[in-house]
Amino acid sequence: MEPTLAALALSAATEITTTALSGDDPDAVLGTVVRRAVELAEADLGLVMVLADDGRVSVEAAHGRHADDVLGLALPAESAAARVARGDKPVVAADVTTDPRTAPYVPAELRGFGPFAAAPFGSGGRRLGVLTVYRSREADPFPQETVDLLAAFAGQAGVVMALAEGATARHRVTLYQERERIARELHDVIVQRLYAAGMQLDRVRRRMSKRFARADGARLTEAIDQLDETIEEIRGTVRTLRSAEPPQTTTTDLAESAQGEVRIAGELLGFPPTLELSGELDGIPPEAADHVRAALREALSNVVRHSGASETRVTLVRDREGVKLRVRDNGSGVPQGVAQRGLRHLAERANAAGGRFSVNSSPSLGTLVAFEIPLP
Repeated sequence: MEPTLAALALSAATEITTTALSGDDPDAVLGTVVRRAVELAEADLGLVMVLADDGRVSVEAAHGRHADDVLGLALPAESAAARVARGDKPVVAADVTTDPRTAPYVPAELRGFGPFAAAPFGSGGRRLGVLTVYRSREADPFPQETVDLLAAFAGQAGVVMALAEGATARHRVTLYQERERIARELHDVIVQRLYAAGMQLDRVRRRMSKRFARADGARLTEAIDQLDETIEEIRGTVRTLRSAEPPQTTTTDLAESAQGEVRIAGELLGFPPTLELSGELDGIPPEAADHVRAALREALSNVVRHSGASETRVTLVRDREGVKLRVRDNGSGVPQGVAQRGLRHLAERANAAGGRFSVNSSPSLGTLVAFEIPLP
């Protein structure tokens, strides 16, 4: 190999490796691959074609004359390019439009070219597709030395792309894990503290309402409402953070979460609610666990704010049908005219998850909140 050609090949390989492993967009990496292939082969057009499950190949990146015209072009499984993508040997032709191996499958967009060479893109069990180069009809055919260089470059570039995909996947998993950690801290720490602060303020407002001027009482009520809205916004952020989870499903210990919610409610009520747990509650998908936690928190919030109860019982069960939550108190029921936005949100959650939600409340019998969702 000529020294200048060897230096060009080394430079091209170095650029591909650096670009791919730096985490750049895959389309940009493919563009670099095909551009350097055109330079190495002294070609007029280069294409990277990706192999599909049905054996066809389609142009994902192009560089050179008429490059824009061929992007997205698909060639059948019987074409020479597709056969090279599935095999391990390059194909070279002096004229792509007359060679019997290639002529039947040349699309109109490529009939202005003559000399042709194709090499597998990738190697071994990680075959991505095919790298093809073309010269104008009047140009000299590709020499064997150039074809060999193109084949080595295409194989190496494909392997680098595969390695970059693996590095990107590992980075994505790390990112998802960090997002899950942030979501967990937002939900289990920040939300619980805001929730407890709101409940304490509400107790102060109700106990000291006679000593507050009407304007001060209204401001305190507004502050409580703002805390509730902030909690809902944080919950929305948590759901967003968890919306793009890695393929391996993360699970949640719902029993531990329920114990934390009940403990906070007990501090505000002045007595500990009874908590009954049944079934395997330590493998609940995060989205389902979030629904159940929201239902439990809203039900206990209503007990603290409105019921005047002396007894509260929480039952959380997982069975073959899903997760079932019951919160019962012996208070005076949900007062008429009290905003029930939180309860409506729980009904919406239950419907979205394919479950059921109900509230039975009366001044004489207290309140029963029932929330059920299925599990996959």
